[in-house]
Amino acid sequence: MSLADETMDRNRPDLPDLTRIFGRIGLLSFGGPAAQIALMHKELVEDRPWLSERQFLNALSFCMLLPGPEAMQLATYAGWRIAGVPGGLIAGLLFVLPGAAVILVLAMLYAAFGQVPLVEAMFLGIKATVIIIVIQALLKVSRKALTSGLAYGLAASAFVGIFFLQIPFPFIILAAALIGTVFMAGDLPQTAAPPPVKTGRTVRTVAVWLVIWLAPLAALWLAVPNSVLTQLGLFFSKLAVVTFGGAYAVLAYMVQEVVGDFGWLTTGQMMDALGLAETTPGPLILVTEFVGFLAGSQAGGTGYGIAAAAVTLWMTFAPCFLWIFAGAPYIEWISHQPRLTGALNAITAAVVGVILNLSIWFALNVFFAEVTRESLGPLQIWMPDPGSVSASALGLAGLAAVLLLWLKLDLLKVIFLMLIPGLALHLLTSGF
Repeated sequence: MSLADETMDRNRPDLPDLTRIFGRIGLLSFGGPAAQIALMHKELVEDRPWLSERQFLNALSFCMLLPGPEAMQLATYAGWRIAGVPGGLIAGLLFVLPGAAVILVLAMLYAAFGQVPLVEAMFLGIKATVIIIVIQALLKVSRKALTSGLAYGLAASAFVGIFFLQIPFPFIILAAALIGTVFMAGDLPQTAAPPPVKTGRTVRTVAVWLVIWLAPLAALWLAVPNSVLTQLGLFFSKLAVVTFGGAYAVLAYMVQEVVGDFGWLTTGQMMDALGLAETTPGPLILVTEFVGFLAGSQAGGTGYGIAAAAVTLWMTFAPCFLWIFAGAPYIEWISHQPRLTGALNAITAAVVGVILNLSIWFALNVFFAEVTRESLGPLQIWMPDPGSVSASALGLAGLAAVLLLWLKLDLLKVIFLMLIPGLALHLLTSGF
């Protein structure tokens, strides 16, 4: 174990402290995976000696290989690394539950009244703040992850591949891993190798979490095989194992199935669902809860909608605990295998490019009301309409930069302060 890792272990918090900090992370995790990864880096690596830079980046690279929301899985791993399975459960649940509660309330309001512009206006200030947080963290993470010309080349290639060429995320990660295996296998950390993970323990973990995940689905299928609840459970359990690359990578597939094949939502409702999910804390994939509630409420009223939302949440997030609790013990072992370490380092470099892509996509959609994808030969380019630029969003981002970078106010204070100007601007422009 390295000196840095020994320091982490000596400073492990107790469960109440862990609960408090991950509760804070869950409440502040606005803006999608790039912002959430940035927030966790600040809270767990920079502000507290709970994870070393190496542990954080290795875990991030590992989570990028898994299906499902990588930021939620990173939080679960961090909790597991700090306090075992109880810590992982606390961290993972607190990352999801605040946003899930907000989404449920917004979905109920939406079902009753349609769009909720006042909520969107309040959260504009938070989204502008998130852009500053992401830029700050992207610079810090890239300085740690990009330590060679090849690493810079991988990050740039990943960005070009995903932003301009629309290359599927799994192919980018696989290519980076292969390159790293050949060209980046280097010196191992000067630490004692961890004991090998017992295969029997892994098998038991997988068996337990498969039952936890799928037993409710089996009960639904036996009790009400043709119900909307069972259809939602089957669809979102399938979605949970194909969502490589996070929520953005799977949205097109989900829209096609939800709108085109099942007819649960219209295209307009689906876009509203995505917009509300982007303004609330928690993983963007919480949009599935919104979809589940609307599908259920249209089929059987509010109570049925709440049950449908619960089913989609379970099928979306229960497998994340399976992936992490089964795979996390192998991360330290991987870091002591030369070629696997090279693959992990290459993936880490590529992930910087992927996060840059998410950051630009998020900023474009905050600063411009109209963003379209244009084709230029083999290139696909996101083009904002200059006439749709939001002066309000630009001004709010500038204010957030002053509060965070110049006055260095606490992030929690800034997040809540930025609710006020967003709401005030909406009231002024709408004439109250």
